[in-house]
Amino acid sequence: MLNKKLIVLLIILSSCAAPKKCCSQDFKKYFKFATFYAAANGGNSISDIDVFSVTNGLETVTVETPYDYNLALGIRKIARFGYENRAQTFYDGTEESWSDGANVGKVRGLEFLFEVDYKRQQGDEYLDQHHFVRFVDNKYILKGEYLEDGFADIKYFETSQRYRYKVNDKLSFNAGLAQRLSEPYGYDPLAEWMLSNGNIHYTYLALQEGYNVDVAASEYFSPNGELVATSKEVWEEVVIPTVLADYTERKRNELDQIIQHSVVVGFDYYHYTKSFWSHAWANLMPYHYDDGNDYSYHKYEGNQWLDYSGGLIFGYKLNKSLGTFVEGKYNKYWNRTWYDFKFGVNYVIF
Repeated sequence: MLNKKLIVLLIILSSCAAPKKCCSQDFKKYFKFATFYAAANGGNSISDIDVFSVTNGLETVTVETPYDYNLALGIRKIARFGYENRAQTFYDGTEESWSDGANVGKVRGLEFLFEVDYKRQQGDEYLDQHHFVRFVDNKYILKGEYLEDGFADIKYFETSQRYRYKVNDKLSFNAGLAQRLSEPYGYDPLAEWMLSNGNIHYTYLALQEGYNVDVAASEYFSPNGELVATSKEVWEEVVIPTVLADYTERKRNELDQIIQHSVVVGFDYYHYTKSFWSHAWANLMPYHYDDGNDYSYHKYEGNQWLDYSGGLIFGYKLNKSLGTFVEGKYNKYWNRTWYDFKFGVNYVIF
């Protein structure tokens, strides 16, 4: 379903590519100053680790972690704010512009970002995606966004329609509706296996998943008949965690995605001079419609909850030599959080 939504967004963006004069002009207008980029980055990961064992005499096993890499593919058209400097000649796929998370951009009109990153970091491979189309006017904001963050284990598609009230050229408020399509966050596949004392019926669960146990011989076999443990300790500490993880992932993937309708309010503030700048934005979803779905987050939260996101970019040059900065963003959806921050001081010696 999420992939279909992305295809729709791509079709909307590319629909003006038809060989018509007016559409050709629109195409040039919408994609003027846009940048398409494809890049590969890599480097060594953590160093090899020697693991020692004395069970059958001294044995040494070297654990090797393959090199890290990042394959990036994207296209973006987002006007840079005054504090954003394009220091590099080319986009290399490692750039991170936190201002992309703001509700409004530097200019009115259409802006967009489509980026896919296939990564391997410390031996773990995952896919990150961030796509959005945003149209900003003096009176309203329309946005469609898809986010997949492998580290945060969050993936959703969101659309929003907001009324915008401009207090002045720096500050504006907005309010409207948001719709999010995602897996049923909050659902715990292990809840049905939970005992009253908080423990898990892990052996019965493993048996259901196809594992076999020979208690007399202390032998434990995987669904394909492979001997995976010869002691209760190895079974509980090594095999069972894998069983629980595989079961949880499979049960989550079996469920259909659900849509969540929410009320959203927010603000944006931007002020810039060469010696001082401040850019802040925030979003709050205080109310979520309960449609009675068996896997609605209302079932797990018990009532309403708060989802929110925001960011702050601040810089101040005290004089020609000394300056300080603070930058960060924070997101919390369905009790899942992902965030970044940095701060520091610069002193230029003349």
